[in-house]
Amino acid sequence: MRSPLIPPPVWTLIVGAAMWVLNRTHPALTVIPSPWNLLGCLVMAIAPIPPIAAFIQFSRAHTTVNPHKPDAATTLVTSGVYAWTRNPMYLGLSILLLGWAIKLGNLSSLWGPVLFVPLIHLIQIGPEEHALRKRFPKEYEAYLQNVNRWFGRRRRI
Repeated sequence: MRSPLIPPPVWTLIVGAAMWVLNRTHPALTVIPSPWNLLGCLVMAIAPIPPIAAFIQFSRAHTTVNPHKPDAATTLVTSGVYAWTRNPMYLGLSILLLGWAIKLGNLSSLWGPVLFVPLIHLIQIGPEEHALRKRFPKEYEAYLQNVNRWFGRRRRI
């Protein structure tokens, strides 16, 4: 599988800008009025936590964080934030878009985070998972059994 040419943070900017334009040109029902829409700023403020934790772990493991080269991974990181989500960087970007939608406060802006999740899965997560399956077959399959894609450890019954 080929890695996408546009990195995930750029996709986040594209979706965020489209949300803003749609909010300005075709505003729908205001669902989060001022001052409650400022809660979006709080949500956006916590969004960097999972990606920063992931970058730190990748750095400590001396492996790549380049989304264009998942097959260059030298280590499968499964501890820390990766024990709770397989995609902390994309989780952070999704939370950022959710906070932006709350800040915009308009129903028309809520489509952004809703569409970003399947978009990032299709263009980024799929190729990454394929590369990791090839690079770390047994370890990655065991990891998939223990940790959900977006959040939470899997329960063993």
